[in-house]
Order: sequence, then structure tokens, then C-alpha cells
Amino acid sequence: MKEIIETIARALVDEPGFVTVSEVDGGQTSILELKVAKTDLGKIIGKQGRTAGAMRVILNAVSAKAKKHTVLDIVE
Repeated sequence: MKEIIETIARALVDEPGFVTVSEVDGGQTSILELKVAKTDLGKIIGKQGRTAGAMRVILNAVSAKAKKHTVLDIVE
């Protein structure tokens, strides 16, 4: 799941070298923290949060197949 979010984020931003995804594993929930350059933050969030929402939908579909609950957190 981490690789999927990282691949999508690198394709969207101007500075793919600054994209990092870290995973915080909890008991039943995993949190993926996505960090990008400040100049690329708007591209990841998108207009009215549509891009971030689409990334969360993809993540939910993949995590449901793996029978896990995963949350995407975009960190400034």
C-alpha cells in the first residue's frame, strides 16, 4: 500500500525527490504519512481535495482487499 501511494504522489509532483511515505502501524489501523515539498502540496491535495480524496479511495480499496484499515495523512 505504501508503494502505491508513493508512486501516485511521485507522478503528480514537480519534485519527486521530496516525496516520502512512512507507515505507522497500529493494532488494527495503519497510518500512511505522505510528505511532499511545500510547493507541491497543492498538487497533492487538488481542487477541493479531489486528488487527495481519490488517493484515499484507492488506498481504501487496496486495504479492504488485504483486510486492513489504512488511513492516509498528508503532512505539511
